[in-house]
Amino acid sequence: MSRTQTRKLLIYIAFVSPAVLFFALFIIWPFLRAIVFSFQDWNGISSTIKWAGWRNYERLLTDTEFMKSFSFTLKYVLVSTILANVAGFALAFILNMALKTKNLLRTVFFLPHVVGSLIIGFIFQFIITQGFPQIASITGIEIFQKNWLSLPDYAFWALILVSVWHYAGYLMVIYLAALQGIPADLLEAAQIDGAGRWYRLRSIILPLIMPAMTVCLFLGISHGFKVFDLNFALTKGGPFGSTESLALHIYLDAFTKNEYTYASAKAVVFFVVLASITVVQVFVMKRKEVEM
Repeated sequence: MSRTQTRKLLIYIAFVSPAVLFFALFIIWPFLRAIVFSFQDWNGISSTIKWAGWRNYERLLTDTEFMKSFSFTLKYVLVSTILANVAGFALAFILNMALKTKNLLRTVFFLPHVVGSLIIGFIFQFIITQGFPQIASITGIEIFQKNWLSLPDYAFWALILVSVWHYAGYLMVIYLAALQGIPADLLEAAQIDGAGRWYRLRSIILPLIMPAMTVCLFLGISHGFKVFDLNFALTKGGPFGSTESLALHIYLDAFTKNEYTYASAKAVVFFVVLASITVVQVFVMKRKEVEM
């Protein structure tokens, strides 16, 4: 190896090694430790750690609270991913037009994503509990007279509403970049040939932005499964655990019940489920890209 190649290699190692080190320390090592924990029995206080084998995983099969939070999370992921992607694409499609205020509107719609989910959750908790009754007293609209956070169905839709409002602007930026990459002369040629707006959208625009759609669906699914801070700040899993996401459920098991090893088993199952769903989603969408 020449001196130039050696120098380049050393520079490469110098820049990459800190990132690899931090990734290994804060991601890989805790993940491997969680897998080991999932086969042990420890309450986080005792000095002795017992080997439990598969007992933690067997216990999951009869854990109704885990199944309840799992079904809620699946429902939340499905609804929030679809609505956030539809809202993000709609905003991108509108703001890709020749509007005078499009730059200002892009900034306005993206700004909610800059604010942390925890802060957003507390803000909307105040709006729903204090602001909605004021709106109801002024307008008389029945839906604002109810306390959304104390009713299971309303609490779910409160989470969806806030989540879509918070995340749609981020997806809008990705869809907007994809829409701006479509050649204008292609759309003009289709319009001259008599293709209407709906036909251009269905047969030209959507197939050409399929890669962006794959990315946005992946982000929406992973974001929905990992929701914690918004869930913690807005509903705290209530009422009666009806809006308790898997991430929040695992957190409560570990840090309020001191069941660290059992929570680790749940986290490992959570990872396997999330990885499986996202891999299948990316595989299916990539095939769709080729077909279209």
